[in-house]
Amino acid sequence: MTNDDSKSLAAPTRFRWSILVLFSLLYLISYIDRGITSVVAPEIRADLGLSLTDMGVVLAAFTWAYAVAQVPVGWMGDRFGPKRVLTIIILVVSASVSMTGAAVGFTTLLLSRVFLGLGEAGAFPVASRGMQMWFARAERGRIQGITHLFSRFAVAGTPLVAGVIVLAWGWRAAFFVAGVLGLLWCVAFVAIYRNTPEQHPRVNDAELAEIRGRDSDGSVVALSSARVAVPWGRILRARNMLYIALGYCCFFFGTNFYLTWYPTYLREYRGLSLLELGLIGSLPLIAGMIGDVVGGTLTDLILKRTGNARLARRAVAAPGFMMAALFVIPAAMTASASVAVLCLAMSFFFLELVIGPAWAVPMDVGGQFSGTVTAIMNMAGAFAASLTPLIYGSLFDRGYWIAPFFVSAGVLFIGGLIWIFLIDPEKSVVD
Repeated sequence: MTNDDSKSLAAPTRFRWSILVLFSLLYLISYIDRGITSVVAPEIRADLGLSLTDMGVVLAAFTWAYAVAQVPVGWMGDRFGPKRVLTIIILVVSASVSMTGAAVGFTTLLLSRVFLGLGEAGAFPVASRGMQMWFARAERGRIQGITHLFSRFAVAGTPLVAGVIVLAWGWRAAFFVAGVLGLLWCVAFVAIYRNTPEQHPRVNDAELAEIRGRDSDGSVVALSSARVAVPWGRILRARNMLYIALGYCCFFFGTNFYLTWYPTYLREYRGLSLLELGLIGSLPLIAGMIGDVVGGTLTDLILKRTGNARLARRAVAAPGFMMAALFVIPAAMTASASVAVLCLAMSFFFLELVIGPAWAVPMDVGGQFSGTVTAIMNMAGAFAASLTPLIYGSLFDRGYWIAPFFVSAGVLFIGGLIWIFLIDPEKSVVD
């Protein structure tokens, strides 16, 4: 038996799951960077003399910058490869979050959030392109669910960890710690990651076959190295691209409350202390983490058993939207803080079922341009999400603490309808 034969018959390596750990930590750090400002917003407002409306503008500024830079950075990931682009992105992010800790007023705080948004804009689309290269189609929902679990874990854990840091050293220290975490991730990423499993010495032929599949002659399907121009006109004219973007607008609008005003809502309306926020207030975010994994695993399981991507993605996303809309209403109406948190936990669990299918679909329909397609989807969602802090902030400033939740319920219901009738996970937007 030749060495090549031995290699082909060897048990498959599992190195792609180490790559998933890297991407999961990327999502974790990214959401720590985003979430600290929301957690310590009352301390920032008191120190810098800002109103709730001012803070709403600061929170929205991140999302505006994040939306604007999505497509250019997503295209760069397709063009230059995830390794180079993600390294630069996280270096910029680390500098920006440290700049937030050094802010001295509204203007410097606003600029730091703008730079943070520009830096993080392409992180998830480029990461999706990287994961598409490393994982089989039937694993895409699960890996998206797992990586987004880490992002929600960051949102859930940040109030507690940031609260401890704030009580010990002040709110600025939390941002400096986050900046150091980003630098450490960059060092590990540069050392470990390669753009494709074919380039990595720790991946054998058997694992490559699990990722790429085999041809009729038993050889591993070759990865095309041809460089083709992005078919911008075809992508932007595709109705399916429009529907995917609209569906994600509804999702991002709903989730962005938890990433912006949720801590302030619990502290200033529901009366929770900073410590209680870290303990009780984390329940919806923990429920969302569970939803990430359940939704991603379920959509892949349906795909493996039926081979029908349309059914696999829709059957998870549409009910998730509808149930999330249903539970957000009693969360707003109840007089009990405990009941409100529990209802929000149920709502967020069902909403997070959507994340696996939602991020798997651009990988399904985008081909080698999945970074660009994902960026377009995320850009649209980010613009919609930028309305969340403004709507909630302006209504909260006027004493309307219930009305914004009814707006969210309506948006989530529309998202469910879009998934039921319009989004087609089997219809390419590039061919």
